Amino acid sequence: MKTIEIKEVTKLYGTQKALDGVGFTIDKGEIVGLLGPNGAGKSTLMKIITSFITPDSGTVFINGTDVLEDDIETRKQIGYLPENNPLYPDMYVREYLAFVLKVYKTPFDVKQRVEEMIALTGLTPESHKKIGALSKGYRQRVGLAQALIHDPEILILDEPTSGLDPNQLVDIRNIISEFGKQKTIILSTHIMQEVEAVCDRVVIIHKGKLVADDKTDNLWKIAGTGNYYEVEFKETVEINLLQSLPFVLKASRQSNGKWLLEAEKGEDIREAVFNFATKNGVHILSLSQSEQRMEDVFHSLTAGSM
Repeated sequence: MKTIEIKEVTKLYGTQKALDGVGFTIDKGEIVGLLGPNGAGKSTLMKIITSFITPDSGTVFINGTDVLEDDIETRKQIGYLPENNPLYPDMYVREYLAFVLKVYKTPFDVKQRVEEMIALTGLTPESHKKIGALSKGYRQRVGLAQALIHDPEILILDEPTSGLDPNQLVDIRNIISEFGKQKTIILSTHIMQEVEAVCDRVVIIHKGKLVADDKTDNLWKIAGTGNYYEVEFKETVEINLLQSLPFVLKASRQSNGKWLLEAEKGEDIREAVFNFATKNGVHILSLSQSEQRMEDVFHSLTAGSM
C-alpha cells in the first residue's frame, strides 16, 4: 500500500484550473520535492492532501483511506507546516506546543514531548518567550515543532526554511533528512539547493499539470537540456563570438573573465573552445565541465511561466 495516492485531482477557482488531473504516489520513507512556479498549484495540492479544501474531482488516499471519507483520521497521520505558518502570537512557545499536542490526544507525556520538540528544532534559547516576540526564523521553528509534535507518519512542509539564516538552514535540513528515514515527506520550496541536498525524488507542477516525476538524479534526462562548461579567459572576449561556436546554445558572462557555456546535449565543446582561443590569441586560464544545476532543469521544464 502506498502512503499517499493522488488520483486525477482537479481543482477549479472559477474558470481557472489550479490543478488539472494531477496524479502520483509516494512510498513510505521518501522525501519528495514538490516544485513549480508561483501559481502552479502546489499549495492547492497540499491543502487537498491535508483535507483543508476539497477537489472538484479526483481522490487522495492516505494509507488507503480516502481523505474525503474520513478527514479526521487522515489528519491525525499528517504534520502540516503551511507557507504562512499561522501561529498564536500571544501564547508562549511551550504553552502553544502543549496546546497543539493536547488537540491530537496522543499518549505522549505532554511536558516531556514539548521539551523534546524544543530541543530537536533548536528552540531552546527562545523557548521562554511569547511567539509574537520571536524572529521569523524562530517562528518557523515553532511551526516545524508543531508539525512534528504528534509524531505523524507524513510531513507536508510548505517553504519550511523561509526566513532562516544559513546555519539554521543546515539544522532544519538535517532534521528533515533524519525524519525522512522513517516517514514520508512532501517538501515544497523555491530553494533548488535544498531540493538537491534533501530530496530523493522531485515532482514538478506547471500550470496545474504534472510535468515531471522522477528521482532527483534522473531529472537531467527528463529536462533534455545541454551540457555546461565553465571557462575562464585571461583577456576580454565578445559574447557573440562564443555563442557562434559549434554546438554552443548559450554563453553567459559570470565574473572576472569567467563564462558559462551551454552546449547541445551530448556534445563536447572543449576542442572548439581551445581552437577559438588559439585563433583569437586569447589565453584559457581554466576550462571544466559543470554539472547541470537544478535551476536549469526547473527553468527548462517550466519556461515561459514567469
